[in-house]
Amino acid sequence: MMRHFGKQILTVGEVLAFFLFSPKQLLGFFFRWFALSVTAGAFAILSSGPVLANSARLVSDMVVDPLTGVALNGFDPVSYFTDEAPMRGSADFEMFWRGVPWYFANEANLEIFSKSPDVYAPLYGGHGAMSLARGFLSDGNPMIYKVLDKRLYLFYSFSNREAFEMGDKIARINGINNWQQLRDGQD
Repeated sequence: MMRHFGKQILTVGEVLAFFLFSPKQLLGFFFRWFALSVTAGAFAILSSGPVLANSARLVSDMVVDPLTGVALNGFDPVSYFTDEAPMRGSADFEMFWRGVPWYFANEANLEIFSKSPDVYAPLYGGHGAMSLARGFLSDGNPMIYKVLDKRLYLFYSFSNREAFEMGDKIARINGINNWQQLRDGQD
């Protein structure tokens, strides 16, 4: 009901403007409004230059579950290497690494990870490997993965993983270069 009433006021306002002002005055209002809008837009873009230049530095080092803040959505990173399928971790076996909580299925996996976390943590902080190779970021899905050369790669989708497998050497080189540029804040 309120929306309809608002539309009526707008229509009445337009009608009043049409009768109160000549077409030449209305055209002048339009051009002034347009010039003001363009000027304001240009100012907003130019003044945000440093923000845009530094936006690449806002790349998170680790992909975390948006609800819990836990890495790998709570899966045990060591289990990708030791078991047939990744196992769910538990808050009972938790470790903070790089400012992010990691869950493990048991005490042994926690100990293994604590000795060399860079080996077991997903490459690119859990961002999709093929997406990075193509030059953009996406969160990797912990259930769509590949262990290659003793490194854990996560992917956004099964088709991304298949594309990565077809050209894995080039994809890995591109992914490493793009990840480094994003982390360094280069364009």
